[in-house]
Amino acid sequence: MKITVVGGGPGGLYFAILMKRQDPSHEITVYERNPAGSTYGWGVTYWAGLLDKLRAGDPESAEAIAAASVTWTDGTAIVRDRHTTHHGDAGFGIGRRRMLALLADRARELGVRVAHEHAIDGPGAPELAEADLVVAADGVHSALREAHAGHFGAEFTGGRNRYVWLGTTKVFDSFSFAFKETAHGWIWAYAYGFSGERSTCVVECAPETWTGLGLDRMSEADTLRLLEKLFADLLDGEELIGRAQEDGDPAAPAQWLTFRTLTSRVWHRGHTVLLGDAAHTTHYSIGAGTTLALEDALVLAAALRRRGPDGFGSLDRALTAYGRRRRAEIVPAQSAARLSAQWYENLPRYMRLEPDRMFALLGQRHSPLLPYVPPQLYYRLDRAADQLEPLRRLKRWLGPRLARAVHRV
Repeated sequence: MKITVVGGGPGGLYFAILMKRQDPSHEITVYERNPAGSTYGWGVTYWAGLLDKLRAGDPESAEAIAAASVTWTDGTAIVRDRHTTHHGDAGFGIGRRRMLALLADRARELGVRVAHEHAIDGPGAPELAEADLVVAADGVHSALREAHAGHFGAEFTGGRNRYVWLGTTKVFDSFSFAFKETAHGWIWAYAYGFSGERSTCVVECAPETWTGLGLDRMSEADTLRLLEKLFADLLDGEELIGRAQEDGDPAAPAQWLTFRTLTSRVWHRGHTVLLGDAAHTTHYSIGAGTTLALEDALVLAAALRRRGPDGFGSLDRALTAYGRRRRAEIVPAQSAARLSAQWYENLPRYMRLEPDRMFALLGQRHSPLLPYVPPQLYYRLDRAADQLEPLRRLKRWLGPRLARAVHRV
């Protein structure tokens, strides 16, 4: 097959690797509009289960990613000025730039052509004309999807809160949170390491807090100084790093965003198929975006491996099977992301609890029951459920049913 991948993110590159491993005679080109090494996003998080899947798909790239990753097991939180710690499963962080470089090197090693600074702005691009398969891995603003938006049935749901994606020279050895109360409401940060030199720090707040603190009017440089002051105990005196600062323009405004959740009703049209953020997004607070894109690549490659010999008909069946399977598989992640975003949008509801109890409910934010039960009561019931088997069974039975009902709303 002649395969053209539009978008050189983790999902697109990994799909190219998988297809070259399946059949070295595939002619595969990955087009990426940005220069090599120019990616933005600081660090990527994932959990151990993803490494197992990646090792099954391509052991070489999986081992390279594992070797370049940092790990943590604890979660820590600062609430006002009080600290609390919870122990949990191992998590991993890797710099997005490093991950992309490793995947691009592996793809080239296998014979994939990776072309940076080469934009594909729509389905009429000449680079797509002779492709047997076009993989639209060109992100949430996908030009290939938007050219046929009605067919794909893409729908966006806007979030309420404002957030900014930053780096920091503080190297965290746990997944860390800080919640600070200001005269204009709560503002909070999520922070995690991704190398021995830097960490990611995402800051979020309600729109009233954003405007009340003047963050809507500040340059990035002034924004960073204010946030460094607010989160001084989290950062231990280390500095924050913004996108404009990295680009050499600290006078530019900070890149505050509102999160847009994307769902797509259909994932392919003819020989063009969506992958990763071009098909779906899940709120950053669950740290699943890169994992889902890589899992898309694994499932798409497997569906194509199983297709029969009868040309386009078998391709259509493979792409249909891929879309059907992945739409079903990501429902739990989409539900968890929606509930997580709502938890943070209703943060004051939980801030009257003691810090250790608030942090416990932070870990329970994916529960569809939590929004309907007073926080103190939910905490007590959850602790009791750990001791009483009938309550554990009720929670296991009720949770998924309520999650499905909420997801359909």
